[in-house]
Amino acid sequence: MKKPNYQFEKRQRELEKKKKKEEKAQKKASSAEQPQDAEVAASAEESK
Repeated sequence: MKKPNYQFEKRQRELEKKKKKEEKAQKKASSAEQPQDAEVAASAEESK
């Protein structure tokens, strides 16, 4: 019977966590930009 490669499995889990964390950070950054753009547009309309 073949011995399990725990290091490979751990590395795969770490890569998956890193990928998920980066996606979450990117989503958070993009959602943080949207309200700012809306506020800038609203203040620009008020100044007209």
